[in-house]
Amino acid sequence: MDKSSLRQAIIDRLQTDLDVLTRAALMAREEATDEESKPKEEYETHAQEAAYLAESQAKLASELQASIAVYKGMPMPDFSKTGQAADTGALIRLETDGSGGSGAGKKREVWYFLGPRNGGIELSVGGNVVTLVTPQSPLGRQLAGARVGDVAQLQTGRDAPVAHRVAEIF
Repeated sequence: MDKSSLRQAIIDRLQTDLDVLTRAALMAREEATDEESKPKEEYETHAQEAAYLAESQAKLASELQASIAVYKGMPMPDFSKTGQAADTGALIRLETDGSGGSGAGKKREVWYFLGPRNGGIELSVGGNVVTLVTPQSPLGRQLAGARVGDVAQLQTGRDAPVAHRVAEIF
C-alpha cells in the first residue's frame, strides 16, 4: 500500500473536518453577535452560549490546522526494508486465523497506521480500511515497538480480546 496516498487521505479528511468546523464556528459567531440574539431578559443566555460555542469551535479548528501541518511535514519511513520495530509513521497489517465466533476458519486482516495525532479516523485507501491510532492509545501502545510476528490483543466487542499477529509493517 502506498503510504503517500494514505498521508494524503489523512490530510484530506482533516481538511474536510476543518472546513465543516470553520463554517460552524462562523455561524455560531454570527449568531452570538446578531441583534436578535441579544438578551431580552436578565437570565437569557442564548448569545453567551453561542459565543462559547464559537470559541470552542475556533479552538478545535486551530488544533485541526496544527494536525494538518504535522501530517504534511511528517516523515514516512519504510519499515519493510529496515526490519525495524514499528514507530510513528508505520503502516501495520495484522491478521488472525478467525478461530472462534462466527468467522471461524476465515483469515481476517486489519490495517492500522501509527500516527502522532487524531486517532480513531478510519480511511479507505487502496481497497483497505485503515484505522489511525496514536502511541498513546491502548492499541497504539501495543503496536509501537512491535515487529513482524509479534501478537497484539484486539478488543472486538464484548467478547474476550482476540490475538492478531503482526503480518507486515510498512
